Amino acid sequence: MATPVGDKIRKLRKALKMSMETLATEADMSKSYVWELENSDDANPTMDKLERLATVLNTTAEFLAYNEQADQPVDAFDKAFFRNYKTLQPATKQQLLEILKTLKKTQG
Repeated sequence: MATPVGDKIRKLRKALKMSMETLATEADMSKSYVWELENSDDANPTMDKLERLATVLNTTAEFLAYNEQADQPVDAFDKAFFRNYKTLQPATKQQLLEILKTLKKTQG
């Protein structure tokens, strides 16, 4: 039986239609380790590994790690998006803001 962490990883991975192998490759870990996280009842990943997984899964390590105090997946996605946004170059941020303005106009 998987831990809550493993259940969250599996659910997010499947929602992204991502294979276990793809997740492992993008998070720079082995497929067997990801399988262990998703299926073992004693998996205990480090925060570093949770951060790498969270980045690939568009969430936060806190969401993966904590049960009761965790953000909901949508909130975690927003935090992960903003974390990625903060690392962009100013010109890229401006382009993204222009895209956002265009998208908002199309929604009515």
